[in-house]
Amino acid sequence: MRRSLPLLIVVAASFLLAACGSEGNSVTGQSAAIESGSQLFAARCSGCHTLSVVGAEGSAAEVSSAEKTNGPNFNTRQECYENVIYAIQNGGFSGAIMPANIVVGKESEQVAAFLAKYAGSEAMDRTTKCPATPATAGG
Repeated sequence: MRRSLPLLIVVAASFLLAACGSEGNSVTGQSAAIESGSQLFAARCSGCHTLSVVGAEGSAAEVSSAEKTNGPNFNTRQECYENVIYAIQNGGFSGAIMPANIVVGKESEQVAAFLAKYAGSEAMDRTTKCPATPATAGG
């Protein structure tokens, strides 16, 4: 029993630590395109971008701890569908870090529709006017 107690403590601690910071994807009840876009964003973009609705924590919390690969925090940055499509196709806006075409075709439309809907949920200024998301992305 003495030998197994430390092992049990280590196993229990690892389960607790594994749960830390893993909010998961809470996008449900949306169109298939939006839900698929949220899953694609979580899988392909969450390493560099933050967006709470999918549990993504890839942006730097503070400027002093930022790394070259930290992308925008989409909790506080609102984006329009067209801008997301442009960034996906061109490797972000600077073209320096984000891989171009990380998603393509219908997948890029789904990610763009998802971000257009959820990005900026914590933004102080939500007055950015975005054109309506194309109907093809919503289905």
